[in-house]
Amino acid sequence: MELSTIEALAAPGILFFVLGATAGFVRSDLTVPEQVSRGLALYLMLCIGFKGGVEARTHGVELTMLSAGLAGLFLSFLTPFVVFELFRRVARLDRATSAATAAAYGSVSVVTFAAATEFLSALGRPGAGYMAAVLAIMETPAILSGLLLARRSPAAAPAATTPRTLHEVFFNGALMVLVGSFAIGIATGERGMAKLDPFVNAMFQGALCFFLLDMGLTAARSLQARRDLPPRLLALGIIIPIAGAAAALLASTILMLPASEATLLMVLAGSASYIAVPAAMRLALPEADPGVYVTLPLAVTFPFNLLLGIPLYAWAASKVLA
Repeated sequence: MELSTIEALAAPGILFFVLGATAGFVRSDLTVPEQVSRGLALYLMLCIGFKGGVEARTHGVELTMLSAGLAGLFLSFLTPFVVFELFRRVARLDRATSAATAAAYGSVSVVTFAAATEFLSALGRPGAGYMAAVLAIMETPAILSGLLLARRSPAAAPAATTPRTLHEVFFNGALMVLVGSFAIGIATGERGMAKLDPFVNAMFQGALCFFLLDMGLTAARSLQARRDLPPRLLALGIIIPIAGAAAALLASTILMLPASEATLLMVLAGSASYIAVPAAMRLALPEADPGVYVTLPLAVTFPFNLLLGIPLYAWAASKVLA
């Protein structure tokens, strides 16, 4: 690994995550209030969306942007169908829990994306801001796939098709902030950035570190609370993101995406949602086990991607698409 990559891995955000995880494992009384954590998450989405919108306006709509968006759309929609079978056949989960967990792995993690953008920036290879639009595109299709998978279960079908559930899918707060701030960034451009620069740039790193501290705490405590997760399920929490990233790398190669954008697409395809999907599945599949579809993405996949996955994806993209 190059020295610059090692230095990027020692970034404050990752170290704060390790600090939070350590505090969780040693059962420290350190806590971050839920409302503070939720506020930080919304702030990060606002910054990512707004900066992406500004850059999209600056560079204009390009074929590369459209290609990346289309690839992200297909990856998000199709991934749950493959993952569902893995959870059913390998992990032997019930149908409802398999559908909810598959939706989580088809969707995306905004915080993993934020960490990846900072990692690439530290390497001097920042990805294009329009990837924030790809992030927004990839959040919802997987939820719809999860609902389609859930309809195969007679007990889940009524809940999966209620207007309340569909409203949660399309108008959940995270998606509204991300898409809305992206649109505002496009509408205001550099003029808007000049006014919000201290808010969306100077404060971003500090907020990300604070949020990753909380994520470290939450991941460690979630894993401690579910010690009964079988090894084969834990293994899938690592194998699935690697496979998703590999599929994204293949798509990036076919579409001839630049290495940095390919890395971010791999990060998105290899991440899993622990915010938007649980909110939707709590309504659609109340019988599904949140101890699996929340704990596995948050306590296994998220730490793996943050500590090992992101540098692995960046290395693979640089070698294949150099």
